[in-house]
Amino acid sequence: MSVRALVLRTAGTNCEAETVRALDLAGARTDCLHLYACLSEPARFDDYSILVVPGGFSYGDYVSAGRVWAAELRHGLSEALAGFVGRGGLVLGVCNGFQVLVETGLLDGSFDGSRTRDIALYGNASNRYECRWVTLESEACACPWIVAGERWPCPVAHAEGRFVVREPEVLERLERNGQIALRYVAPDGGPAGYPDCPNGSVGAIAGISDPTGRILGLMPHPERNLTPWNHPRWTRMADRDARKEGEGLAFYRRMVEVAAAPSAAGTPARA
Repeated sequence: MSVRALVLRTAGTNCEAETVRALDLAGARTDCLHLYACLSEPARFDDYSILVVPGGFSYGDYVSAGRVWAAELRHGLSEALAGFVGRGGLVLGVCNGFQVLVETGLLDGSFDGSRTRDIALYGNASNRYECRWVTLESEACACPWIVAGERWPCPVAHAEGRFVVREPEVLERLERNGQIALRYVAPDGGPAGYPDCPNGSVGAIAGISDPTGRILGLMPHPERNLTPWNHPRWTRMADRDARKEGEGLAFYRRMVEVAAAPSAAGTPARA
């Protein structure tokens, strides 16, 4: 019995192949489908217990990063997405996928239009595209496949990754609900200034979840850290001989394990 995962793609995405590989190596049986295939047959979502919106530059990031793709999801797949989440499906958005999840309102409870969206991802404080390896620290949070206290390397590649909130009370709510999943830190675990925090995010936030923990968005790319030699300094790492895989693979493996657990989505998504 294997977990089935769906990776969506559309015009401008460019990380779907790495994401499929990450999920397959983590133990899932993964399909990659174009958005239009799902728009024409929303019931396809019933076959899966994991949905991933991958990175890239959907529709050239016109208007704002992820906004056009988010509008398509809200307009054509709102019922299917609500149903998928409602029955316990896991949703992951990486980089452009995180931007899409923010724009849809799936992370802050504004998806159904009952409230104004109060989080956003703006242009990097450096006013430039940032492509580098950073250090992440996992927080104690609602997301069940995040292990608190882990510090791990991961690459970023984005121009609009600065996480901001409408007002301080929003940040307090995210903290209180356990929605802050990942932060940027210095390599020694200290506070992250630039470039360790590559975009200037409030609270050095790299990823958040919804209150249930089943929907997670993050700017860094764990699917680009699957093997020990993905890291550009792997030959100089103190634990070089002990590292058998990239830390990003453990991230995806735990997600698949959560989806496979009896308490996860009660769905015919395993076959």
